[in-house]
Amino acid sequence: MPALCLCFNIHEPYQFRRYTVFDMGQSSVYEDDDRNCETMLRAARLCYLPAAEMLLRLVRRHEGAFAVSLCVSGTALDLFEQYTPEVTGSLCALAATGCVEFVAETSAHSLAFLYSREEFDRQVKAQSARIKKLFGKKPTTFMHTECVFNNDLAAALQQLGFKTALAEGADQVLGWRSPNWVYRPVSGPKMNLLLRNTALSDDMGLRFGDRGWSDWPLTADKFASWCHSLGDKADVINIYNDFHVFGLRHGQDSGIFDFMSALPEALLRDNHFRFATPGSIAGKRAPAGEVDVPQFVSWEESGHDLTSWLGNDMQKDAIHTLYSLAARVSASGDKMLLHDYERLQTADHFRHMSTKWFSGPRQDRPSPFDSPYDAYITYMNVLADFELRLEAAELAGKELKPRRARKNSLRSGTNASV
Repeated sequence: MPALCLCFNIHEPYQFRRYTVFDMGQSSVYEDDDRNCETMLRAARLCYLPAAEMLLRLVRRHEGAFAVSLCVSGTALDLFEQYTPEVTGSLCALAATGCVEFVAETSAHSLAFLYSREEFDRQVKAQSARIKKLFGKKPTTFMHTECVFNNDLAAALQQLGFKTALAEGADQVLGWRSPNWVYRPVSGPKMNLLLRNTALSDDMGLRFGDRGWSDWPLTADKFASWCHSLGDKADVINIYNDFHVFGLRHGQDSGIFDFMSALPEALLRDNHFRFATPGSIAGKRAPAGEVDVPQFVSWEESGHDLTSWLGNDMQKDAIHTLYSLAARVSASGDKMLLHDYERLQTADHFRHMSTKWFSGPRQDRPSPFDSPYDAYITYMNVLADFELRLEAAELAGKELKPRRARKNSLRSGTNASV
């Protein structure tokens, strides 16, 4: 019985204010509170609240036959808590149905795995614990930032106890094979690997509102018929998209809400099909084979690589400088520095620096900067101020150690100067 596995990524970044060299050493307020608030209120009104309500109606209407998974970043949860707590409430209502699986990712929606395994593990463990506390169940499925994946990541996820990984079904990964089967990562023999059906995912996520597309308008019946046509050539059809497809990337007037509302009935019309979550598939489907992913892939729409975040010298300079501080920040133990350091790792900061004409900020995720160069300059100014704070914390720590040693020696009755 083929399964349709829907997974939507819920992520929101904190956005920087115009931070200049004149702010360095004077102010360590990096984020634009007004812009963050405005962005979140708009996203809640147009996307999160109506889409969550729609999903809840579908779960109730189909009495357990409809299921969906959501991958929520830590920065999104922070912003919901700060500006739109009703969104968190709507996600909790979905969790209570038992038909929604919450998938883990890094708390900062970061690329930490590429540069610091210690930082990656810390973020994943913290986010998993937060998901369990909020939604009642520890996640067993993982989707990395922007669906980034390779063999080394699979091995790390298996060590962390995950049972399933989600990744992009890129041609360079699959070759002649289909993404519509359960696979096993070559470096994670105890794990399942569910690969995104790129064509069907992009039909919904990117092409839905394109009036120049030959298949426009996309209806639920049409989409379901494409899935049904794969019936004897599929075990699981994985559709992964950004939650912004509902109301932000595709406005309500595009028909996206009507499409999603009608999709379960259209798909379930063929009783050989069902909806499933990654967790419900784990251990129940024998892998069709192993997949070897030596190079990083992502769901980036062109190339399926990392160049949207690491494609030019500005991006590489910024991220290398950032992670060169990782050990020092960890050693400092300063809670505020650790908090700000995590926020600095959000992948959106580096995407804003992209100079690729096709991978700049999308309409639903506009950049706060006039150009990639402004984004880079602002980020490096912020990072320079952050390093000044780090140096001050390190100096204070060095000064504190002799005082502690002197205090301890006096308590023990010895002379510290001997």
